[in-house]
Amino acid sequence: MRRRAIIPPRRPVFLGAEGKSEAGYAALLARIARDGLSPAIHIHVEVLQPGAGDPLELIERAIQKIHEIERRRTPFWVKAVLLDRGARDKMESAIARARAVGIAHLIWQDPDHEAMLLRHLPGCQHLRPAAGASFEAIRRRWPDYSKGMPAQQLAQRINIEHIRMACTGEPHLRDFLIKIGLL
Repeated sequence: MRRRAIIPPRRPVFLGAEGKSEAGYAALLARIARDGLSPAIHIHVEVLQPGAGDPLELIERAIQKIHEIERRRTPFWVKAVLLDRGARDKMESAIARARAVGIAHLIWQDPDHEAMLLRHLPGCQHLRPAAGASFEAIRRRWPDYSKGMPAQQLAQRINIEHIRMACTGEPHLRDFLIKIGLL
């Protein structure tokens, strides 16, 4: 009689997303992990709206969601949140609050999500459009891009190699991906 292989349980990862655009990107990361690069993890994506772009408010929403989920399931192995850079005082407050409750990875998008996505495109790793100009900058190089794209559409243009390229200029994203085994 053959013994069945013991499959270890997947480690749960919480990835909070500021809005639909970040949720699509987070779901893309989850899809890449699930499809084989890091099958030992499960990325749980949670949209944190309303938060109106306030980093501290988004961290508070993440804490609330984490507590709700962990009451019913296994505690998260890694906790992270994707958020836009903002006013220094609000960012510092968000960092302190996140640290206090074990959210180890704040993935700062400088200055916003579209700018971070832009850095996934070939030849754009070091582009830093000003706040308010990143949507137009990404549309010049990706004419079909629209806010709130789901993972399936993002996957048509962004794969793990593009993510690796982007990580050369995105240290917070790189640190998170190394921790969960995608890099």
